[in-house]
Amino acid sequence: MRMPRHALVLGGGFAGTLAAIVLAQRSHSVTIVDRDRLSDNDAPRKGIPHGRHTHVLVSGGARALEELLPGITDRLYSLGAQRIGIPGRYMATAAGGGWFPRQDGKQFIIGCSRSLLEATIRERLLACQNITYVNSADVVGLTGDSVRITGARIRERATREERIIEADFVVDSTGRSSSASQWLVDLGLPAPQQEVVDPQIFYVTRRYRAPDGAHSMPAINIMADPARTDRVRGSGLLLPIEDGIWTVTLSGTVGGHPPADDAGFLDFAAELPYPTIAELLKLAEPLGSPFGFKADANRRLHFDKLPLPPGFVVMGDAACTFNPVYGHGLAVAARSAVALRAGLARGGVDASQDIQRAIAQASQDAWMMATSQDLRFPQTLGPRPEQRDGLRFRQRFQERLARAAMSRHPIAEAQMAVFTLSASPVTAFLRPSVLISALRGPDPNVQPLPDPPFTQQEREVLTRRS
Repeated sequence: MRMPRHALVLGGGFAGTLAAIVLAQRSHSVTIVDRDRLSDNDAPRKGIPHGRHTHVLVSGGARALEELLPGITDRLYSLGAQRIGIPGRYMATAAGGGWFPRQDGKQFIIGCSRSLLEATIRERLLACQNITYVNSADVVGLTGDSVRITGARIRERATREERIIEADFVVDSTGRSSSASQWLVDLGLPAPQQEVVDPQIFYVTRRYRAPDGAHSMPAINIMADPARTDRVRGSGLLLPIEDGIWTVTLSGTVGGHPPADDAGFLDFAAELPYPTIAELLKLAEPLGSPFGFKADANRRLHFDKLPLPPGFVVMGDAACTFNPVYGHGLAVAARSAVALRAGLARGGVDASQDIQRAIAQASQDAWMMATSQDLRFPQTLGPRPEQRDGLRFRQRFQERLARAAMSRHPIAEAQMAVFTLSASPVTAFLRPSVLISALRGPDPNVQPLPDPPFTQQEREVLTRRS
């Protein structure tokens, strides 16, 4: 088994940074190539156009990140990141039937800005003495052939000069704009199969400074309901992050895009199934203007099914992207880095195919969750599964679980475990306690909560006037 002597990481975002840290532990040297200047990353980078929007790291991803970088979550908390138990004391969630009770559970999300998360991870990267940066450069192709990848061709943005960087292991983490499919075709390999499910989501984010006395307010999550026809795919999330700031993202699909102007943003929040976010925003101080982003579709490229040559793998958004409403991209990147580390330990540089299959498996639950949920909405573009009866059965089961979760804690716990990528749907939903609760349906003695389950102190915040 041969470990890489020189590894090359294409793309220095979240997935690429984690890949580089993994490779630095297994290689003599690592080079990272990125279109941006990675040393100047205090502000959101141009290469991450959605970087200013709300990001979360669900607990399954946080545990994977901690496995890779012990102590990293404590470091994030020390810098102001928020640990938010779900659907517990620090988050209030509304779905189609009302509000979930705020019961403490095992799962959580970490709320912080994308800039803080990347800067904290990059601290660990800078501690690796065998990593070199190539800034402000584009990747224009791979070198080698269909038998083995030997490096990549890059073009310097300032001079437009091209050169080759040789490596015995290459990771493509160039994100949604990756050209890996074409690079492989240029070397005589087939293009990977592609799946696309497009919910046609557009979302708008604005940051606010929380009002005095409101720093302990929970996150507010108002989920879209496919059963409603009066609002086309409207949802909203208010998330506390570092420095006493709330980041608020509103999303909608065709016919229901949230506006990116001051008045329109607030009006859209007020028109959600519950006006709670809008009521809180009236008390907060806006920080900058709203900014919008047309989300890419759920897209999966099956590099795992190719005769992938040794020395090359694809990870992060370059391999699989998700509807950002579910907040799974960061978690899947962390899980993929764990898969990369394990695959290298098992097979070294010749284990590309095995590593790529493991990366695909790391994204499978998130893919199934996002696409099956998005296909419940009529506006979603993409082929429905051929076995429509099976799809309808799964959707009916999901709907039954959602209704029962309001009053059956075992189901709520299972849903949160699946949502946070802490357990597979099979493991979580086929437990006897969950199946029995689902068969019983909602507890007739427990009515859905029509109003947010705020404490008295939190309700007093809403009675204030700005």
